[in-house]
Amino acid sequence: MTSRTRSWQGIHVATALPFNDDMSVDYEAFAEHVAWLAANGCDGVCPNGSLGEYQTLTDEERAKVIETAVAASPEGFTVMAGAAAYGADEARRWAEQAKAAGAASILLLPPNTFRADEETVIAHYREVAKAGLPIVAYNNPLDTKVDLTPSVLARLHAEGLIVAVKEFTGDVRRAYEIAELAPELDLLIGSDDVLLEMGIAGAVGWIAGYPNAIPQSTVNLYNLATSGSMEDIATALPIYRELHSLLRWDSKTEFVQAIKLSMDIAGRKGGLCRQPRLPLSDDLVSRITADTEAVLAKGYK
Repeated sequence: MTSRTRSWQGIHVATALPFNDDMSVDYEAFAEHVAWLAANGCDGVCPNGSLGEYQTLTDEERAKVIETAVAASPEGFTVMAGAAAYGADEARRWAEQAKAAGAASILLLPPNTFRADEETVIAHYREVAKAGLPIVAYNNPLDTKVDLTPSVLARLHAEGLIVAVKEFTGDVRRAYEIAELAPELDLLIGSDDVLLEMGIAGAVGWIAGYPNAIPQSTVNLYNLATSGSMEDIATALPIYRELHSLLRWDSKTEFVQAIKLSMDIAGRKGGLCRQPRLPLSDDLVSRITADTEAVLAKGYK
């Protein structure tokens, strides 16, 4: 297994957020979920990401989610707080709030109100770095239309603005270019369905979706994929093949609803999403249910 020497390394679960029947945040269930993930071998949580529906939260709710996660975390279990916002000043304030609450690091998207150029991106990370927490850059050009290319990441790292990158493009080739241009920048797996490939390529962490439903099996798979042992890779491959039909829902448009549905089926509290996310179609429910039940029937948990 890759040794975890820094707080942002290892498996940080991008936590789904449970709601009550009136769609208010169920903080008690969320705290229980954080403690359960810790008890099942994960290294930390990443609340207030897209999977946590942060865009739909009030400022009070968003702050309390971080405070709840920190309070529920046992010793050694770390919180990487999502600090995404439209403007750098607001993102810095969320980073400051996370630091005051006791988070160990933050996950930060580039500015995404428009297709920002490189200088705008650099300025954004400079501003948020003033909060003083380690920053994990989040590269998701599919949704943000801003691509943190290996050369941009190298520049951010050289200036001391970021410590790692959550790489979501699915393009494993980038792992090698990042290692060439910024060898000290930590690579974190950004989507569940490239876990094995990115592990082989040198990832030292995973910001993960499906441990919300099946933490023990996914932790085991991550450990095998990142150990550097060809024997472990051989062990991981058939497991990865059996889990992949489920893991790939993490990179679909409906990933939040899908993971919450899988949680419900696995006996966790997933539940409904806030608008604008709508309930899944009957076809998608059937497909996700079949994929989840197939995995559970094989003993994965």
